[in-house]
Amino acid sequence: MAQVTFKQQPVTLLGTEIKAGDEAPDFTVLQNDLSPFTLKDTEGKIRLISVIPSIDTGVCSTQTKRFNEAVTDLGDDVAVLTISADLPFAQARWKASEGLDNAHTLSDHRDLSFGTAYGVVMKELRLLARSVFVIGKDGKVAYVEYVPEGTDHPDYDKAIDAVKKLAE
Repeated sequence: MAQVTFKQQPVTLLGTEIKAGDEAPDFTVLQNDLSPFTLKDTEGKIRLISVIPSIDTGVCSTQTKRFNEAVTDLGDDVAVLTISADLPFAQARWKASEGLDNAHTLSDHRDLSFGTAYGVVMKELRLLARSVFVIGKDGKVAYVEYVPEGTDHPDYDKAIDAVKKLAE
């Protein structure tokens, strides 16, 4: 299992660690209107899944904006999904305040379905560990990053390059 810390303190990750080449597991999370959302809802697209502990923090906010801005020129074949354990209402409020109405923020608050399937639930905090997953149109995981320190930024360039490579 990936080893991560949050504010320099080790945390226990629950769930199954995902590796490049794995079949992407399905999950059910909530959209901002409380309707369910699954991985199958973006079937046939390249998916960049940006996982954050909480949308209302500086690094998480920057990560969400950066990934959404980076792939806008790649067209409709790419979906950026930001997943956290925040309540859907908090995500909707953040999107409105940041002017990112088209960002796809999804809540894993209800049952941690995504977090458990992808091995990113921080047991001690009941938050999701910062990570990035890129999934191809074929449903295979092409890129994985479990960020070692939860308050650090992910490697934006590597994740965006993985998406661009799949989009060629």
